[in-house]
Amino acid sequence: MPHPHTDRRAGAAGSSASGGGAGAAEGAGGTEDAWRALDRARRRTQLLTDAVDDADLTRQHSPLMSPLVWDLAHIASQEEIWLLRGVGGHEPLRPEIDDLYDAFRHPRASRPQLPLLGPAEARTYARDVRGRVLDLLDQAPGDDPLTRDAFAFGMIAQHEQQHDETMLATHQLRAGAPVIDAPDPPAAVDLLPDEVVVPAGAFTMGTSTHPWALDNERPAHRVEVAAFALDTTPVTCGAYLRFMDDGGYDDPRLWTAEGWAHREREGLEAPGFWIRDGRDWLRRRFGVLEPVPAGEPVVHVSWYEADAFARWAGRRLPTEAEWEKAARHDPATDTSRTYPWGEEEPTAEHANLGQRHLRPAAAGAYPAGASAYGARQMLGDVWEWTSSDFAGYPGFAAWPYREYSEVFFGGDYKVLRGGSFGADAVACRGTFRNWDYPQRRQIFAGFRTARDAGPH
Repeated sequence: MPHPHTDRRAGAAGSSASGGGAGAAEGAGGTEDAWRALDRARRRTQLLTDAVDDADLTRQHSPLMSPLVWDLAHIASQEEIWLLRGVGGHEPLRPEIDDLYDAFRHPRASRPQLPLLGPAEARTYARDVRGRVLDLLDQAPGDDPLTRDAFAFGMIAQHEQQHDETMLATHQLRAGAPVIDAPDPPAAVDLLPDEVVVPAGAFTMGTSTHPWALDNERPAHRVEVAAFALDTTPVTCGAYLRFMDDGGYDDPRLWTAEGWAHREREGLEAPGFWIRDGRDWLRRRFGVLEPVPAGEPVVHVSWYEADAFARWAGRRLPTEAEWEKAARHDPATDTSRTYPWGEEEPTAEHANLGQRHLRPAAAGAYPAGASAYGARQMLGDVWEWTSSDFAGYPGFAAWPYREYSEVFFGGDYKVLRGGSFGADAVACRGTFRNWDYPQRRQIFAGFRTARDAGPH
């Protein structure tokens, strides 16, 4: 009988077809789901790295980002360390490169100076590691916490997809002619109220049961939330233009002290990648210059800018708990859903995920993806800044390593929720938490605003 992954290995290692949709039963865990998730991630990695020549692959397009070839070999290095060595007990394939691809040892700005693997060598290494991983997948013990429900394999698939989104951000920073493209997302289909109201009450935040949830999503715990109202959709470019036209970038009263100092230091006057064209604004998107679309969620704004807009609008950014309650809580059953719409895995009808489209969909799209409270696009399109600092939940336990979450806890990082068009479903669910510095703009981040709603 042929090995169950014989044909699959050829596809995972050699195809450059675009992926983007979620595999069936992704949230269930297990070897079949792990294979699908690993395969989809590798197809995306290959598309992003095969789209450019070797010079672009090794060039640093911004000091904020690694050369694409570093990401490629880092993905393979982490896969080897965690799966081949950690799960399989294999001897190291390339122990001499462990240090080169340690993200904590080398800041992004300095990585081009390292003796990195070249494009051909990095691709060969990634292909070799993946072939051995697929052989290992069926043999991993199911009674080990690291491999139960194929957790370690799911963790590595999530890691690769996170780097795929990072590489997509590098493509956005890249100068020159377009090298990637995708069809436009769906349009908005109906008129919606400006906001949804979420009554006061407790809900279950986080998860203790999702087999591939990462440590910062755990454990599930009850959180009491006062009544609040939340924008039905993310803030649009059109609304953000009104903030700009009203002098939002010129009024220090709207900004935190740190935010105003950053705005002045960097000379900010518009979202990232926006370019003034007379009285109008254009934006550069993956090498294409186009008019700013008024009806799309604004993207490439920092936390400082989002916070200033919210103050200008007489509102505020939602807390992380408010965001998650609006996205997950089902008041009819007092349960928390995996996704805003329920338990069904994300499809093209639910959300703009997986780099299926290379832009946010119009605000109000995806009615099938609405939450129980009626909020739209809470997964996909743009990461959404919240007012919360990144910290562990009550009862947090670092696992399987401190460096995934715990070393980032504190006041330096703000939490983002919901995923973007560049995030994949395997690394995007109602409990998934992202975090970044409040000044970051190269990420695919937008926001929505909230207000206190009084007793309900």
